[in-house]
Amino acid sequence: MIVVMGATGATGSALLHRLTALGEPTRALSREPERLRAALDGAGRDGAGRDNAAPSRTEVVGADAADPDSLRAAFRGASQLFLTMANGPAQVALETNAIAAAAASGIGHVVKLSAPGAGGPDSPVAIARGHHAIEVALRESGMRHTVLRPYAFMQKLLLLAPGVAAGGVVAGATADAACNYIDCRDIADVAAAALTRPEIAGHAYTLTGDRTYRHTQLTDLLTGLLERPVRYVDLPGPELHRHLTTTARMPDWLAAHVVEIQRMATTHPEAPDGTVARVLGRPPRTLEAFLREHLDLFRLRPGTDDGPAHPARPAHLP
Repeated sequence: MIVVMGATGATGSALLHRLTALGEPTRALSREPERLRAALDGAGRDGAGRDNAAPSRTEVVGADAADPDSLRAAFRGASQLFLTMANGPAQVALETNAIAAAAASGIGHVVKLSAPGAGGPDSPVAIARGHHAIEVALRESGMRHTVLRPYAFMQKLLLLAPGVAAGGVVAGATADAACNYIDCRDIADVAAAALTRPEIAGHAYTLTGDRTYRHTQLTDLLTGLLERPVRYVDLPGPELHRHLTTTARMPDWLAAHVVEIQRMATTHPEAPDGTVARVLGRPPRTLEAFLREHLDLFRLRPGTDDGPAHPARPAHLP
């Protein structure tokens, strides 16, 4: 039995699809099991009402990472754990709880979703330092473990869609630095390989897409796909932080995280890594294919205002 934590996230839900398609017994944990079960039942049927796959056949169990007793009960009888939780101030404590409960429950292998720069305690990104602390706890647990360190999720680019749709603007703080992007479905496929192929397990993997993109290359790509201009506005870090908290309504800690990772791209050059192709035997999904798949989200809706005072394109952006 494979337990999946973070089953409501982009990577966790994709992993459930992959594992159940492979016929692997899976158990998904949630603080709101009824809501997760309803979501999985919906995902398990296609538009014509036909049963298309098995997330709906996943066992769903209620558990709270802040409650070690509920974790130990949820882990009972399981042999492997996929561990991911939302980034945030409580992440280290919650994932450490999960590791301790897994070790106490006899789980033999943990696949952890981590972050670039988590291999040491001196990362310039606070969340990566947190992941490092969690990785240390995982090593000290004595359980076999596989660590996945993906770069930026393509799915997070969808947060740019309102600004692109309304104002044709992408804001950032990377200057001319290039960034790695990876589709969460590729991360999930590598996680599934680590959980089902013993020769893959027990290592740390850096995961990227097939190439890096400067923000100007990203906006050029969107310009071509949308057939209308999309431009990049480079901001100083504090200005980007203000933009994210006031316009995107990000919590302060998340806006600070975005600024940190964009700053790291300018000081720690990123390059593609071939791990996805080596593990899966196929190339990773491309950024262009991902954007094509979600292009409608970036389109201007009829009747919307694309003026400079639109909430998605605040007046303070040049």
